[in-house]
Amino acid sequence: MRIYTRTGDKGKTSIIGGRVDKDDVRVEAYGTVDEINCFVGQAMLELDSTLFEDVLEDLERIQHELFDCGGDLASVSEKRPLKLAEDAVSQLESRIDAFIEEAPELERFILPGGTKPAASIHIARTVTRRAERLAVSLMKADETVSPVALQYLNRLSDYFFALARVVNFRLGVKDVEYVRSAKVFRDGKRKGD
Repeated sequence: MRIYTRTGDKGKTSIIGGRVDKDDVRVEAYGTVDEINCFVGQAMLELDSTLFEDVLEDLERIQHELFDCGGDLASVSEKRPLKLAEDAVSQLESRIDAFIEEAPELERFILPGGTKPAASIHIARTVTRRAERLAVSLMKADETVSPVALQYLNRLSDYFFALARVVNFRLGVKDVEYVRSAKVFRDGKRKGD
């Protein structure tokens, strides 16, 4: 199988339903979702399967959902049904709630890190926020954007934050609070996000 087509040699790429410049905000958005997926794969390799069996199941499901999300962002075709289902958002919310219950209570911002897998998950979190910003830019450009994709990216970054804390907790490493942070969390949740 040949993977190169030569059709992009002049700065254009194919999307579902057309062609656009390779630096189009739509390409940036779904390309960033692909980047998230890579960091998720890296984090999975860093997690012990006995201690994190539930998390590894989550992350594999999330990798599939990220492909769905990227495909939805890459589509300008009204004929193609969206793949990312609304229940993906509620599944993330359920897992976030469970992680908040498991990890120690939090009042202040924390520094990313603690353990190697938690650091990888924090990277996935920040890249997810970038993907969300790009999806919003795409929406503002009067482009069709799945509202589920926007919700999903928003919850996914919260999921990664909660997961990074649980990873550190299960590995016996305390999160390091940002020393100049005011108290911004109540019941483990950020005020106003």
